[in-house]
Amino acid sequence: MNRGRTQPTQIALIVTFGLFLAYSWLTGLDTGQRIGRTFASTSLAMVKLLPCAFILIALFDTWIKRETVERHFGEGSGVRGYVWGLLLAGTSVGGLYVAFPLAHSLHRKGAKLTAVFAYIGFVGVSRIPWTMFEASFMGLTFTLVRLAVSIPLVILASVVMGRVLSKRGYQIQE
Repeated sequence: MNRGRTQPTQIALIVTFGLFLAYSWLTGLDTGQRIGRTFASTSLAMVKLLPCAFILIALFDTWIKRETVERHFGEGSGVRGYVWGLLLAGTSVGGLYVAFPLAHSLHRKGAKLTAVFAYIGFVGVSRIPWTMFEASFMGLTFTLVRLAVSIPLVILASVVMGRVLSKRGYQIQE
């Protein structure tokens, strides 16, 4: 893999995207203008969120001891690892932008792969602000049924992926 350097195809895609947005603005192409506005608003939201999130992740990495992570998320954690993953994911902000670096930190500090995968899955299905938003629009019954179905499926998927990758000797690279 070519780490640290941008490949020509990546540069070509970025240039093509920029040219498409410029063409859209110059010709009044509504679809391209909406894509540009969405891209700009999403980029701005990320720029606002990511520095704070990375500071919090760095504090987590510095302040939380390896032994604590191993006890709550490690090989001997059992069901407790999934409960802690659900609680941590429920309070997460920023979605997967923040979840992946935090998951990497958890794994580096001794969390088992299944707990890391469960945490990432829980971030996608059970963050408290989104769950409350969903309940206000879709109803509490819908939200509770969705959580009752999705949480066990996340656990099942994380166990399967963790076991398969562990049997293959998978290691997250630094």
